[in-house]
Amino acid sequence: MKNKSSFSSLMFFVILLIGAVLAYTIRSEGYESYYVFAGAFFIAYVVSASIKVANQWDRAVVLRLGHFYSLRGPGLFFIIPVIDSIPFWIDIRVITTSFKAEKTLTKDTVPVDVDAVLFWKVIDPKKAALEVADYESAIGWASQTALRDVIGKTMLSDMLEGRSKISSELQLIIDERTEPWGINVISVEVKDVLIPPALEDAMSMQAQAERERQARVILGDSERQVAEKFGEAAKTYINNPVALHLRAMNMLYEGLKENSTIVIVPSSAIETMQLGGLAGMTALTMGLDQPGHAKKDEIEHKPVSRKD
Repeated sequence: MKNKSSFSSLMFFVILLIGAVLAYTIRSEGYESYYVFAGAFFIAYVVSASIKVANQWDRAVVLRLGHFYSLRGPGLFFIIPVIDSIPFWIDIRVITTSFKAEKTLTKDTVPVDVDAVLFWKVIDPKKAALEVADYESAIGWASQTALRDVIGKTMLSDMLEGRSKISSELQLIIDERTEPWGINVISVEVKDVLIPPALEDAMSMQAQAERERQARVILGDSERQVAEKFGEAAKTYINNPVALHLRAMNMLYEGLKENSTIVIVPSSAIETMQLGGLAGMTALTMGLDQPGHAKKDEIEHKPVSRKD
C-alpha cells in the first residue's frame, strides 16, 4: 500500500495548527480550549485520511467495505475513511522484467542457458488487482515457463540463427497467458544464448573447416579460369609466331631483372629470339645485374668466363 502523500500531511498540520491557535485564544474559558484542540485534531485526522494524491502513472484501486468501488487517479481525490480502502496502487508505465532458463534441453538434446527480457504494461488495473494476487511475480513465472517450452521445441541451430522468431513466439505465448490479468506484453527480447564450452569449440572447428573448404573451391575455380585463359592465349600464339617470340623475350627480360637469378634457356630459343648466342646472352644478363643498364661498349668488351 502506498504511503500517505505529503499534501495530506500538510493539511493535517495546518488544521491542527488552526485548532491550537483557537484553543490558545479561548484558554480562559476552562476546559473548552481542550475540546477545541481535540476537535481540531479529529478533523485534521479525518481530512488527511480522506485526501489522496495519485501520480500521473498511478491508478488507485478503491474498495468500499471490501467490494470494488472505483479506480481513482491521477491527481487529487477523496475517499471515506474506514469505509473505503486502497489496497493497491497500480503502475501503468512500461515495466521490464528479466528472466532466464538454465540448463534447458533443446529439441536436439543440447543444454543451453538463455537470458531474455520482457517489456509489458498494465492496461486494466482492475483485473491486475483483483484477478491475480501478485501480478509482477506471476508474469515472471509465466515468462520463464514459456521460455522453457519454446526451447524444448526448437533446434539449437534455429535458436542461434533465428532469435527474432523465438522472441515473437514467446511474445504470443506470454501475452495469451497474461491477458486475463489485464497485462499487455509489448515485446520480448532474447539477450543471450549460452552453450557448453566443448560444443562451442566443436562448432568453431566446424566453421573453420567450412571456410577452408570454400577457400579450396574458390582456388580450384580460379585455376580453371586461368587454364581457360591460357588455352585461349595458346590459340592466339599458334597463328602468330611473332607474338609468341615477343612474349618469350618479355618473360626472359622480367626474369633477368631480378638479382641472383639463374635462367636456363634452350639454345634453340635463344637463336630464335636472335639474342646473339650464349656470349650475348651472358653479357645481357651481367648488364642487367648492374644498377642501371651498362653502356654498349662495356657490354661489347666484357670478358666472359666459362666453366667446363
